[in-house]
Amino acid sequence: MGEAKRPLAVVTGASSGIGADFARVLAARGHDCVITARREDRLRALAAELEKDHGAHVTVIAADLGEPSGASRLADAVFALGRPVKFLVNNAGFGVHGDFVEQDPARLAQMMQLNMVSLTELTHRFSQHMVAHGGGKILQVASVGAFQPSPYYAVYSATKAYVRDFSQAANWELRDKGVSITTICPGLTRTEFHEVADHIKPKSMDALMMDARTVAEIGVRAAERGRATVTPGLANKLMEWMIKWWTPRWVATAMAGISMRPGAKKAAPAAPAREQPERPQPEA
Repeated sequence: MGEAKRPLAVVTGASSGIGADFARVLAARGHDCVITARREDRLRALAAELEKDHGAHVTVIAADLGEPSGASRLADAVFALGRPVKFLVNNAGFGVHGDFVEQDPARLAQMMQLNMVSLTELTHRFSQHMVAHGGGKILQVASVGAFQPSPYYAVYSATKAYVRDFSQAANWELRDKGVSITTICPGLTRTEFHEVADHIKPKSMDALMMDARTVAEIGVRAAERGRATVTPGLANKLMEWMIKWWTPRWVATAMAGISMRPGAKKAAPAAPAREQPERPQPEA
């Protein structure tokens, strides 16, 4: 298949984990890809893999979306390619675990910039672009943490609630313009999220872990079908249902606080990895 006949997809946070798997799924489904994150070496290794395995043309753009100008620079670089973008995955994000009053304000600001502000700017610019070029799909990565307040992930879960509510509202506005916005709300997924968040998860949570490739496939299929939201995995669906319809909000908050209470810490906190594929914990 020639480059000109393949639709173009943009994936943020593609250097590892679910972001890399979003790119793999889209390339396997016939897309060329623009992949972006901070770690250019990992992006280039992924680009070589996608070109070899799927015949995709892959453009690598190293970008830091945790910086205020990161989203604007990325959008400008993508549009400079001169090709219509048909699929955007806003996957980049990270979490900070621990007592809110003890957290680094600069890191919290970076998280809010990445999880909300840059995501909003990219959604705005690419939805305008898609409307002007005949339509497209946008896939936003939220979290099961979006359904309730989560002590010890207080700011993180709030950013994901924003992603969910903003994306559902914008999707409704775009319903007659050929563009759909799908929000995926994963739970525990096998990625680097816990290390980046400086969170040691209980062994009891291992049974709830989903494979990143499975989550990526569920998200892409849902976006292709124009679904507004999707929560992958039976356990996560049950959690969402219980929180939304059966559990008083104060009880859900207390349960999350017990589940997410900080335990033993690693010797040194992980460095921020703002374009790491965002993988939420089970915040219920």
